[in-house]
Amino acid sequence: MFVKELRNRLKFWRDADRIGPDIPGTHWKLHFQSTMLKLCKRKFLYFADTALFRPGAYAVGCSKISIGKRVVIRPCSHLHGASANLDVSITIEDDVLIGSGVHIYVTNHNFDNPDIPIYDQGHHLSRPVTLKKGCWIGANAIILPGVTIGENSVVGAGSVVTKSIPDRVVAAGSPAKVIKWLGSADNQPSGNHDTKIK
Repeated sequence: MFVKELRNRLKFWRDADRIGPDIPGTHWKLHFQSTMLKLCKRKFLYFADTALFRPGAYAVGCSKISIGKRVVIRPCSHLHGASANLDVSITIEDDVLIGSGVHIYVTNHNFDNPDIPIYDQGHHLSRPVTLKKGCWIGANAIILPGVTIGENSVVGAGSVVTKSIPDRVVAAGSPAKVIKWLGSADNQPSGNHDTKIK
């Protein structure tokens, strides 16, 4: 009985479409550059040669996640990319900075019927998340389904991002809203602009 259970567990650790401390059969490989890169290139849809996936980070649905050049996935971050209806669920473009403890989700629970436990109501269809080139996601931020973070934009630490953020802005809060426009005057909105995310 135990031998069969162990064999099944080892097979799951080898074949699971996920990486993290709960998969010890492969998690140890994240401690060494060469084995980390080999593992991530095998698991992820795309994983750049200069990307890093640190021990203590999690990814679920790796085969639908793309991670670009010079991106570091830090400890306690969670990439929840499992999806039945998307070919690519999470796209992290080149030069994206991600703080520790960032969570990214592409789906959510249904909870419309108060007479049925949420556990039994299933999930919404997945919506992809994109972090565009050069953006910075502060520590412990949460990115929810369908969100795109604009190029060279900043998300403040601890923010909850429920809607997409444009290029070259700073957004923070729960829910996150634009609090500052970056760069030249050409990037600033004209007139009395509502800074809430559209």
